[in-house]
Amino acid sequence: MKLERLRQSFEELARFTDEGEGINRLAYTETERKARAFLIDQFERAGLTVRTDYAGNVIARREGRVPDLPVVATGSHIDSVYAAGEFDGTAGVLVGLEVMLSLADEGVETDHPLEVIIFACEESSRFGASTLGSKAMTGRLDPAYTRSLTDKNGVTLMRAFEENGLDLEEVHLAKRFRDEFKAFVELHVEQGPVLEKQGKAIGVVSAIAAPIRFSVHVGGTADHSGTTPMDYRHDALLGGAEIALAVEKAALAELDHGTVGTVGVFSIQPGAMNVVPGAADLNVDIRGTSLESRQRVVEALEAAVKDVAKARGLNIWMDKISEEEPVQMDSELVAELKGICEERGVAWIEMPSGAGHDAMNMAALCPTGMIFVPSKDGLSHNPAEYTSMEQLMEGAEVLRAFMLKQAKAAR
Repeated sequence: MKLERLRQSFEELARFTDEGEGINRLAYTETERKARAFLIDQFERAGLTVRTDYAGNVIARREGRVPDLPVVATGSHIDSVYAAGEFDGTAGVLVGLEVMLSLADEGVETDHPLEVIIFACEESSRFGASTLGSKAMTGRLDPAYTRSLTDKNGVTLMRAFEENGLDLEEVHLAKRFRDEFKAFVELHVEQGPVLEKQGKAIGVVSAIAAPIRFSVHVGGTADHSGTTPMDYRHDALLGGAEIALAVEKAALAELDHGTVGTVGVFSIQPGAMNVVPGAADLNVDIRGTSLESRQRVVEALEAAVKDVAKARGLNIWMDKISEEEPVQMDSELVAELKGICEERGVAWIEMPSGAGHDAMNMAALCPTGMIFVPSKDGLSHNPAEYTSMEQLMEGAEVLRAFMLKQAKAAR
Protein backbone atom coordinates (compact mmCIF):
# COMPACT_ATOMS: atom_id res chain seq x y z
CA MET A 1 0.00 0.00 0.00
CA LYS A 2 1.12 3.53 -0.71
CA LEU A 3 1.14 6.19 2.00
CA GLU A 4 1.45 9.11 -0.39
CA ARG A 5 -1.47 7.86 -2.47
CA LEU A 6 -3.58 7.67 0.70
CA ARG A 7 -2.54 11.20 1.63
CA GLN A 8 -3.53 12.42 -1.83
CA SER A 9 -6.94 10.77 -1.47
CA PHE A 10 -7.57 12.73 1.71
CA GLU A 11 -6.41 15.97 0.13
CA GLU A 12 -8.64 15.49 -2.90
CA LEU A 13 -11.74 14.53 -0.91
CA ALA A 14 -11.25 17.49 1.45
CA ARG A 15 -11.85 19.83 -1.50
CA PHE A 16 -15.51 18.81 -1.50
CA THR A 17 -16.80 21.11 1.22
CA ASP A 18 -19.19 24.02 1.58
CA GLU A 19 -18.16 27.37 3.03
CA GLY A 20 -17.22 27.65 6.66
CA GLU A 21 -14.52 26.46 9.00
CA GLY A 22 -13.32 22.91 8.55
CA ILE A 23 -15.25 20.38 6.46
CA ASN A 24 -18.93 21.04 5.78
CA ARG A 25 -20.25 18.16 3.67
CA LEU A 26 -23.73 17.42 4.95
CA ALA A 27 -25.76 14.41 3.92
CA TYR A 28 -27.61 14.47 0.58
CA THR A 29 -26.30 17.93 -0.35
CA GLU A 30 -24.90 18.80 -3.76
CA THR A 31 -21.42 18.94 -2.23
CA GLU A 32 -21.69 15.44 -0.82
CA ARG A 33 -23.15 14.24 -4.12
CA LYS A 34 -20.07 15.55 -5.95
CA ALA A 35 -17.80 13.87 -3.40
CA ARG A 36 -19.61 10.58 -3.97
CA ALA A 37 -19.19 10.96 -7.74
CA PHE A 38 -15.46 11.55 -7.24
CA LEU A 39 -15.12 8.40 -5.15
CA ILE A 40 -17.20 6.32 -7.54
CA ASP A 41 -14.71 7.27 -10.26
CA GLN A 42 -11.79 6.28 -8.00
CA PHE A 43 -13.29 2.88 -7.23
CA GLU A 44 -14.04 2.23 -10.89
CA ARG A 45 -10.44 3.09 -11.76
CA ALA A 46 -9.40 0.45 -9.23
CA GLY A 47 -11.44 -2.12 -11.20
CA LEU A 48 -14.47 -2.30 -8.93
CA THR A 49 -18.07 -2.22 -10.11
CA VAL A 50 -20.08 0.46 -8.33
CA ARG A 51 -23.78 0.93 -7.72
CA THR A 52 -25.85 3.32 -5.63
CA ASP A 53 -28.76 1.76 -3.77
CA TYR A 54 -32.21 3.18 -2.99
CA ALA A 55 -30.97 4.96 0.16
CA GLY A 56 -27.98 6.59 -1.52
CA ASN A 57 -25.43 4.10 -0.17
CA VAL A 58 -22.55 3.60 -2.59
CA ILE A 59 -21.46 -0.04 -2.91
CA ALA A 60 -18.11 -0.68 -4.64
CA ARG A 61 -17.60 -4.40 -5.34
CA ARG A 62 -14.50 -6.36 -6.27
CA GLU A 63 -15.58 -9.74 -7.55
CA GLY A 64 -14.07 -12.92 -6.16
CA ARG A 65 -13.14 -16.08 -7.96
CA VAL A 66 -16.39 -17.56 -6.63
CA PRO A 67 -18.90 -14.70 -7.04
CA ASP A 68 -21.74 -16.59 -5.34
CA LEU A 69 -19.87 -16.67 -2.03
CA PRO A 70 -20.95 -14.11 0.60
CA VAL A 71 -19.12 -10.80 0.57
CA VAL A 72 -16.46 -9.55 2.99
CA ALA A 73 -17.18 -5.84 3.38
CA THR A 74 -15.79 -2.69 4.92
CA GLY A 75 -16.72 0.99 4.73
CA SER A 76 -17.94 4.04 6.59
CA HIS A 77 -19.35 7.45 5.61
CA ILE A 78 -18.25 10.74 4.04
CA ASP A 79 -21.04 13.07 5.22
CA SER A 80 -19.99 15.41 8.02
CA VAL A 81 -21.22 17.48 10.89
CA TYR A 82 -20.93 21.26 10.69
CA ALA A 83 -17.31 22.47 10.97
CA ALA A 84 -15.94 18.93 10.92
CA GLY A 85 -12.47 17.53 10.54
CA GLU A 86 -11.12 15.51 7.61
CA PHE A 87 -11.00 12.07 9.20
CA ASP A 88 -14.32 11.12 10.84
CA GLY A 89 -15.95 8.57 8.54
CA THR A 90 -13.72 9.37 5.58
CA ALA A 91 -10.87 7.36 7.12
CA GLY A 92 -12.85 4.13 6.77
CA VAL A 93 -13.80 4.88 3.17
CA LEU A 94 -10.40 6.04 1.95
CA VAL A 95 -8.50 3.28 3.73
CA GLY A 96 -10.92 0.84 2.10
CA LEU A 97 -10.13 2.41 -1.28
CA GLU A 98 -6.40 2.12 -0.62
CA VAL A 99 -6.77 -1.56 0.26
CA MET A 100 -8.58 -2.17 -3.04
CA LEU A 101 -5.94 -0.23 -4.99
CA SER A 102 -3.17 -2.27 -3.37
CA LEU A 103 -4.86 -5.54 -4.32
CA ALA A 104 -5.11 -4.32 -7.92
CA ASP A 105 -1.44 -3.28 -7.87
CA GLU A 106 -0.37 -6.72 -6.69
CA GLY A 107 -2.82 -8.80 -8.70
CA VAL A 108 -4.25 -10.43 -5.59
CA GLU A 109 -7.38 -12.53 -6.07
CA THR A 110 -9.83 -13.71 -3.41
CA ASP A 111 -12.41 -16.48 -3.36
CA HIS A 112 -15.03 -14.24 -1.76
CA PRO A 113 -16.03 -10.90 -3.28
CA LEU A 114 -15.01 -7.74 -1.42
CA GLU A 115 -16.99 -4.54 -0.96
CA VAL A 116 -16.35 -1.02 0.25
CA ILE A 117 -19.57 0.72 1.27
CA ILE A 118 -20.06 4.47 1.60
CA PHE A 119 -23.04 4.72 3.91
CA ALA A 120 -25.45 7.63 3.42
CA CYS A 121 -26.38 10.10 6.17
CA GLU A 122 -24.42 8.67 9.09
CA GLU A 123 -24.38 12.02 10.87
CA SER A 124 -27.50 13.55 12.40
CA SER A 125 -26.41 17.15 11.71
CA ARG A 126 -28.73 17.81 8.78
CA PHE A 127 -31.93 15.93 9.57
CA GLY A 128 -31.56 15.17 13.28
CA ALA A 129 -31.39 11.43 12.58
CA SER A 130 -28.26 9.32 12.25
CA THR A 131 -27.10 6.22 10.33
CA LEU A 132 -30.00 6.37 7.88
CA GLY A 133 -28.11 4.55 5.13
CA SER A 134 -27.04 1.59 7.23
CA LYS A 135 -30.47 1.43 8.84
CA ALA A 136 -31.99 1.18 5.36
CA MET A 137 -29.49 -1.48 4.30
CA THR A 138 -30.31 -3.60 7.35
CA GLY A 139 -34.10 -3.07 7.20
CA ARG A 140 -34.16 -1.00 10.40
CA LEU A 141 -35.40 2.30 8.95
CA ASP A 142 -38.94 3.32 9.89
CA PRO A 143 -40.64 4.82 6.77
CA ALA A 144 -43.12 6.83 8.82
CA TYR A 145 -40.28 8.37 10.80
CA THR A 146 -38.28 9.37 7.73
CA ARG A 147 -41.23 11.22 6.20
CA SER A 148 -41.23 13.63 9.16
CA LEU A 149 -37.56 14.60 8.86
CA THR A 150 -36.75 18.18 7.86
CA ASP A 151 -33.51 20.17 7.98
CA LYS A 152 -33.10 23.65 9.49
CA ASN A 153 -33.90 25.26 6.13
CA GLY A 154 -37.22 23.44 5.84
CA VAL A 155 -35.99 20.94 3.25
CA THR A 156 -37.64 17.58 3.82
CA LEU A 157 -35.75 14.30 3.54
CA MET A 158 -38.14 13.40 0.71
CA ARG A 159 -37.05 16.45 -1.27
CA ALA A 160 -33.39 15.75 -0.52
CA PHE A 161 -33.86 12.25 -1.88
CA GLU A 162 -35.43 13.65 -5.04
CA GLU A 163 -32.49 16.03 -5.50
CA ASN A 164 -30.23 12.96 -5.42
CA GLY A 165 -32.31 11.02 -7.94
CA LEU A 166 -33.82 8.85 -5.20
CA ASP A 167 -37.36 8.12 -4.07
CA LEU A 168 -38.00 7.96 -0.32
CA GLU A 169 -40.95 5.67 -0.94
CA GLU A 170 -38.54 3.10 -2.37
CA VAL A 171 -35.95 3.23 0.42
CA HIS A 172 -37.06 -0.19 1.73
CA LEU A 173 -35.58 -1.67 -1.45
CA ALA A 174 -32.10 -0.89 -0.10
CA LYS A 175 -32.45 -3.78 2.36
CA ARG A 176 -29.91 -6.58 2.04
CA PHE A 177 -29.96 -10.05 3.56
CA ARG A 178 -27.86 -12.13 5.92
CA ASP A 179 -26.74 -14.64 3.33
CA GLU A 180 -25.15 -11.85 1.27
CA PHE A 181 -22.43 -11.16 3.86
CA LYS A 182 -19.69 -13.19 5.49
CA ALA A 183 -18.38 -10.31 7.60
CA PHE A 184 -18.27 -6.52 7.88
CA VAL A 185 -15.53 -4.49 9.59
CA GLU A 186 -15.48 -0.70 9.87
CA LEU A 187 -12.25 1.24 10.34
CA HIS A 188 -12.72 4.55 12.14
CA VAL A 189 -10.74 7.16 14.01
CA GLU A 190 -11.23 6.69 17.74
CA GLN A 191 -12.80 10.13 18.43
CA GLY A 192 -11.35 9.91 21.92
CA PRO A 193 -7.97 10.05 23.74
CA VAL A 194 -7.48 6.45 24.91
CA LEU A 195 -5.23 5.08 22.17
CA GLU A 196 -2.99 8.13 22.17
CA LYS A 197 -2.70 8.25 25.96
CA GLN A 198 -1.91 4.54 26.17
CA GLY A 199 0.48 4.56 23.22
CA LYS A 200 -1.48 1.97 21.23
CA ALA A 201 -1.76 1.84 17.45
CA ILE A 202 -5.02 -0.10 17.17
CA GLY A 203 -8.22 -0.32 19.15
CA VAL A 204 -10.16 -3.55 18.63
CA VAL A 205 -13.73 -2.57 19.43
CA SER A 206 -15.60 -4.97 21.69
CA ALA A 207 -18.96 -3.22 21.79
CA ILE A 208 -20.73 -0.01 20.77
CA ALA A 209 -22.42 1.93 23.53
CA ALA A 210 -26.00 3.07 23.15
CA PRO A 211 -27.76 6.00 24.80
CA ILE A 212 -30.89 6.39 26.79
CA ARG A 213 -32.00 10.04 26.77
CA PHE A 214 -34.32 12.11 28.91
CA SER A 215 -35.74 15.60 28.99
CA VAL A 216 -36.11 16.99 32.51
CA HIS A 217 -38.30 20.02 33.27
CA VAL A 218 -37.76 21.87 36.53
CA GLY A 219 -40.59 24.17 37.55
CA GLY A 220 -39.86 26.79 40.21
CA THR A 221 -40.98 30.34 40.91
CA ALA A 222 -39.62 33.42 39.15
CA ASP A 223 -39.00 36.10 41.79
CA HIS A 224 -37.19 39.41 42.15
CA SER A 225 -33.53 38.73 42.91
CA GLY A 226 -33.27 41.66 45.31
CA THR A 227 -36.43 41.26 47.36
CA THR A 228 -36.78 37.48 47.70
CA PRO A 229 -34.87 36.08 50.72
CA MET A 230 -32.65 33.09 50.00
CA ASP A 231 -34.69 30.73 52.17
CA TYR A 232 -37.93 31.63 50.39
CA ARG A 233 -36.72 30.86 46.88
CA HIS A 234 -37.72 28.05 44.55
CA ASP A 235 -34.79 28.38 42.15
CA ALA A 236 -35.17 26.14 39.10
CA LEU A 237 -31.59 26.63 37.95
CA LEU A 238 -30.11 25.43 41.24
CA GLY A 239 -32.46 22.45 41.24
CA GLY A 240 -31.36 21.60 37.71
CA ALA A 241 -27.71 22.03 38.70
CA GLU A 242 -28.12 19.52 41.53
CA ILE A 243 -29.64 17.04 39.09
CA ALA A 244 -26.77 17.55 36.63
CA LEU A 245 -24.22 16.96 39.39
CA ALA A 246 -26.09 13.83 40.46
CA VAL A 247 -25.77 12.48 36.91
CA GLU A 248 -22.04 13.15 36.98
CA LYS A 249 -21.62 11.48 40.39
CA ALA A 250 -23.56 8.40 39.31
CA ALA A 251 -21.57 8.05 36.08
CA LEU A 252 -18.27 8.43 37.94
CA ALA A 253 -19.32 5.52 40.14
CA GLU A 254 -19.56 3.41 36.95
CA LEU A 255 -16.06 4.13 35.65
CA ASP A 256 -15.15 0.44 35.64
CA HIS A 257 -18.01 -0.18 33.18
CA GLY A 258 -17.26 2.84 30.99
CA THR A 259 -20.76 4.28 31.40
CA VAL A 260 -21.02 8.05 30.90
CA GLY A 261 -23.65 10.65 31.67
CA THR A 262 -23.97 14.08 30.10
CA VAL A 263 -26.30 17.04 30.52
CA GLY A 264 -25.82 18.52 27.07
CA VAL A 265 -28.65 21.05 27.17
CA PHE A 266 -29.49 23.30 30.13
CA SER A 267 -31.75 26.29 29.48
CA ILE A 268 -33.50 28.57 31.97
CA GLN A 269 -36.40 30.99 31.98
CA PRO A 270 -36.76 33.92 32.07
CA GLY A 271 -32.98 34.29 31.81
CA ALA A 272 -32.53 37.73 33.39
CA MET A 273 -29.80 38.68 35.84
CA ASN A 274 -32.23 40.18 38.33
CA VAL A 275 -34.79 37.35 38.29
CA VAL A 276 -34.63 34.07 40.20
CA PRO A 277 -34.98 31.40 37.48
CA GLY A 278 -38.54 30.10 37.37
CA ALA A 279 -37.99 27.18 35.00
CA ALA A 280 -35.15 25.04 33.71
CA ASP A 281 -34.98 22.38 31.02
CA LEU A 282 -32.26 19.76 30.83
CA ASN A 283 -31.51 17.11 28.22
CA VAL A 284 -29.66 14.13 29.67
CA ASP A 285 -27.70 11.52 27.69
CA ILE A 286 -26.65 8.34 29.54
CA ARG A 287 -24.79 5.71 27.55
CA GLY A 288 -22.72 2.61 27.97
CA THR A 289 -22.17 -0.96 26.83
CA SER A 290 -23.56 -2.48 30.05
CA LEU A 291 -27.33 -2.21 30.40
CA GLU A 292 -27.07 -2.89 34.14
CA SER A 293 -24.54 -0.11 34.67
CA ARG A 294 -26.51 2.31 32.52
CA GLN A 295 -29.67 1.53 34.46
CA ARG A 296 -27.95 2.36 37.75
CA VAL A 297 -27.22 5.85 36.43
CA VAL A 298 -30.83 6.17 35.26
CA GLU A 299 -32.03 5.21 38.74
CA ALA A 300 -29.71 7.79 40.27
CA LEU A 301 -31.21 10.42 37.97
CA GLU A 302 -34.73 9.41 38.98
CA ALA A 303 -33.79 9.56 42.67
CA ALA A 304 -32.20 13.00 42.23
CA VAL A 305 -35.34 14.33 40.55
CA LYS A 306 -37.45 13.12 43.48
CA ASP A 307 -35.07 14.35 46.19
CA VAL A 308 -34.43 17.78 44.67
CA ALA A 309 -38.14 18.39 44.07
CA LYS A 310 -38.89 17.65 47.73
CA ALA A 311 -35.94 19.54 49.22
CA ARG A 312 -36.40 22.70 47.13
CA GLY A 313 -40.17 22.76 46.71
CA LEU A 314 -39.93 22.38 42.95
CA ASN A 315 -42.21 20.70 40.44
CA ILE A 316 -39.98 18.38 38.39
CA TRP A 317 -40.85 15.79 35.79
CA MET A 318 -38.87 13.83 33.25
CA ASP A 319 -39.71 12.18 29.93
CA LYS A 320 -37.77 9.54 28.06
CA ILE A 321 -36.75 10.84 24.63
CA SER A 322 -35.20 7.66 23.25
CA GLU A 323 -33.63 4.36 24.24
CA GLU A 324 -31.26 2.19 22.25
CA GLU A 325 -29.58 -1.12 22.97
CA PRO A 326 -25.78 -1.51 23.14
CA VAL A 327 -24.32 -3.66 20.37
CA GLN A 328 -21.68 -6.33 20.92
CA MET A 329 -19.13 -6.91 18.17
CA ASP A 330 -18.77 -10.50 16.96
CA SER A 331 -16.47 -12.33 19.38
CA GLU A 332 -14.78 -14.38 16.66
CA LEU A 333 -13.98 -11.28 14.62
CA VAL A 334 -12.70 -9.51 17.73
CA ALA A 335 -10.38 -12.47 18.39
CA GLU A 336 -9.25 -12.52 14.76
CA LEU A 337 -8.44 -8.80 14.73
CA LYS A 338 -6.46 -9.15 17.95
CA GLY A 339 -4.61 -12.12 16.46
CA ILE A 340 -3.70 -10.12 13.35
CA CYS A 341 -2.32 -7.33 15.54
CA GLU A 342 -0.25 -9.88 17.48
CA GLU A 343 1.07 -11.44 14.27
CA ARG A 344 2.10 -8.05 12.96
CA GLY A 345 3.61 -6.88 16.26
CA VAL A 346 1.11 -4.01 16.46
CA ALA A 347 0.32 -2.55 19.89
CA TRP A 348 -3.43 -2.91 20.50
CA ILE A 349 -6.08 -2.77 23.18
CA GLU A 350 -9.63 -4.05 23.29
CA MET A 351 -12.02 -1.19 23.97
CA PRO A 352 -15.66 -0.11 23.66
CA SER A 353 -16.91 2.64 21.39
CA GLY A 354 -18.77 5.42 23.13
CA ALA A 355 -20.01 6.84 19.82
CA GLY A 356 -22.48 5.26 17.44
CA HIS A 357 -21.39 3.98 14.03
CA ASP A 358 -22.85 2.26 10.98
CA ALA A 359 -21.28 -0.93 12.31
CA MET A 360 -23.91 -1.11 15.05
CA ASN A 361 -26.61 -1.55 12.40
CA MET A 362 -24.55 -3.95 10.31
CA ALA A 363 -24.17 -6.15 13.39
CA ALA A 364 -27.86 -7.03 13.02
CA LEU A 365 -27.13 -8.32 9.52
CA CYS A 366 -23.83 -10.18 9.76
CA PRO A 367 -20.75 -10.79 11.95
CA THR A 368 -19.32 -7.30 12.51
CA GLY A 369 -16.20 -5.76 13.98
CA MET A 370 -14.49 -2.38 14.26
CA ILE A 371 -10.93 -1.12 14.12
CA PHE A 372 -9.97 2.18 15.79
CA VAL A 373 -6.89 4.26 14.98
CA PRO A 374 -5.75 7.11 17.26
CA SER A 375 -7.14 10.64 17.30
CA LYS A 376 -4.72 13.39 18.30
CA ASP A 377 -5.76 14.89 21.64
CA GLY A 378 -8.99 12.88 21.36
CA LEU A 379 -10.52 15.54 19.12
CA SER A 380 -13.33 14.76 16.69
CA HIS A 381 -16.20 16.68 15.08
CA ASN A 382 -13.71 19.52 15.11
CA PRO A 383 -11.62 21.17 12.35
CA ALA A 384 -8.51 20.31 14.40
CA GLU A 385 -9.28 16.58 14.24
CA TYR A 386 -6.13 14.75 13.15
CA THR A 387 -4.81 11.24 12.58
CA SER A 388 -1.44 10.83 10.86
CA MET A 389 -1.06 8.97 7.58
CA GLU A 390 1.31 6.56 9.34
CA GLN A 391 -1.38 5.74 11.91
CA LEU A 392 -3.94 5.28 9.15
CA MET A 393 -1.59 2.98 7.25
CA GLU A 394 -1.17 0.85 10.37
CA GLY A 395 -4.94 0.48 10.47
CA ALA A 396 -5.02 -0.17 6.74
CA GLU A 397 -2.56 -3.05 7.06
CA VAL A 398 -4.68 -4.66 9.78
CA LEU A 399 -7.85 -4.17 7.72
CA ARG A 400 -6.23 -5.60 4.60
CA ALA A 401 -4.93 -8.64 6.47
CA PHE A 402 -8.38 -9.23 7.95
CA MET A 403 -10.18 -8.94 4.61
CA LEU A 404 -7.74 -11.24 2.84
CA LYS A 405 -7.98 -13.82 5.60
CA GLN A 406 -11.78 -13.74 5.55
CA ALA A 407 -11.98 -13.74 1.76
CA LYS A 408 -9.38 -16.51 1.27
CA ALA A 409 -6.77 -14.73 -0.79
CA ALA A 410 -4.79 -16.45 -3.51
CA ARG A 411 -2.48 -14.94 -6.09
